[in-house]
Amino acid sequence: MSLPPRPDDDPRPQPPVCPDNDDCCHSGCDPCIFDLYDEEYGRYRAALAAWEAREAERQAQAKAPRKQAAKPASPSAAPSGGKPSR
Repeated sequence: MSLPPRPDDDPRPQPPVCPDNDDCCHSGCDPCIFDLYDEEYGRYRAALAAWEAREAERQAQAKAPRKQAAKPASPSAAPSGGKPSR
């Protein structure tokens, strides 16, 4: 069974790019580029957790059996009791 396609408007979050050590000026900036990265990485982790929950729900829905409405019996299909009508 294949999964339904993932909506194009809900892609998996991508992690932020970690700055190189050379990207820091080492002059004690507040906030430092690494502080900003840590904040962004925290937001990424939260977004990823939310996306994984949505993805798990999507997969669970794909695996769940679909319920079909019961078809009502037609009156002509009911047994007549074996007696011919007159």
